[in-house]
Amino acid sequence: QVQLVESGGGLVQAGDSLRLSCTAFGRSFSSYTMSWFRQAPGEERKFVAGINWNGDTTFYAEDVKGRFAISRDNAKNTAFLQMNSLKTEDTAVYYCAGLRRTVVVRGADEYDYWGQGTQVTVSS
Repeated sequence: QVQLVESGGGLVQAGDSLRLSCTAFGRSFSSYTMSWFRQAPGEERKFVAGINWNGDTTFYAEDVKGRFAISRDNAKNTAFLQMNSLKTEDTAVYYCAGLRRTVVVRGADEYDYWGQGTQVTVSS
């Protein structure tokens, strides 16, 4: 079993940056695909970014491409989401998710482990 714990959310102004962290407690973190999803009120949980097990492949949703960057440090069992040039529409609860596969997938239903979520609020 793996437990995922997110941190780094908060209230910022449009144009600011935030860095989210997701630390895994358990076995085999380095073999998992890790992704970030977000969910705004009244909306479905949506894929934001994903990174494969060794970090050499990343994918992004179109609306965050060029602004967000996903990375991981397997030695620290931690994945990161660097969010720059934040917009009000980025406001959501952000979740990290782990997948016991070597490829990045965008469907939330595919993921095996989830964190509890961290709130990101961007004001104008």
